[in-house]
Amino acid sequence: MSAELQSFLTEYGFDPADLNAAREHGLTPLMRAALLGRLDLVDALIARGVEIQRRNADGNNALWLACVSSQVAVVKRLAAAGIDLNNLNDTGATTLMYTASSGKDVMVALLLQLGADPYVQNQDGARAVDMAASIGALQLLRHTAT
Repeated sequence: MSAELQSFLTEYGFDPADLNAAREHGLTPLMRAALLGRLDLVDALIARGVEIQRRNADGNNALWLACVSSQVAVVKRLAAAGIDLNNLNDTGATTLMYTASSGKDVMVALLLQLGADPYVQNQDGARAVDMAASIGALQLLRHTAT
């Protein structure tokens, strides 16, 4: 284990013997690394075989947290590793819905490019296009408005 990974695990109180164990807010080391936008740590954790489909206390996976930090490289790495692009959290929202509703147009475009499904509906029957908070997101999702 690299000194950088060991330092990160120690700083956030993660157990180096169980890299899938969650800590504060149900975040695993992979989720925390994604939230911090740390591609180096995400790569190291994936290389060590962490479970990328794990969900936090809200039902979000590491992809959601990578989109919070708006880190394109981390999102791409998680997608390449096979993370669920259409994970529904506990309120029925996907990462695409989150990014559209937050005006994160770059993330919306990236998720669509990677294959996120714009037709998924939340518990209220709304799709990402219905939640678009910016003209950019609306334009990216307009083909799904029917």
